[in-house]
Amino acid sequence: MMEMRPLFSYVAEVATPQVAPKGPYGTRRFIPITGGTFMGDRVSGKLLGGGADCQLIRPDGVAEMSVRLPFETDDGVMFLMRGLALRHGSAEVMQRIINGEDVPSEEYYFRESMIFEAPKGKYDWLNKILAIATGDRRKDTVHINVFELL
Repeated sequence: MMEMRPLFSYVAEVATPQVAPKGPYGTRRFIPITGGTFMGDRVSGKLLGGGADCQLIRPDGVAEMSVRLPFETDDGVMFLMRGLALRHGSAEVMQRIINGEDVPSEEYYFRESMIFEAPKGKYDWLNKILAIATGDRRKDTVHINVFELL
């Protein structure tokens, strides 16, 4: 059985999604991530602007997400997170999320895998781990709990 331990939690502030017309694979949504904060026992700091959540809402209602986020630690070191996620639930729940409603996370599935890119030094251990996360989408924020796979 896999073991994991908490790495950090973050709250990402998000802007209004840009929605592309429906294409052959579904609807594309581009959601700018404008900032936020993260906190953990080994690393804490802020989310820098410039990140994005690029989504494909598939015909079966599943949201495939590709996320890129720049982080800056409390001591000024920048690192990058790359994530792939899936979010799905009933059609009614997914529509409420798309409409910007706060929907309790127990009503849908939201999981993400993550890898990191950190410079040589204090946080280069991030380059050697794989993380998984659970998510909670709110109106203007996304709340993520990140766990290191051991």
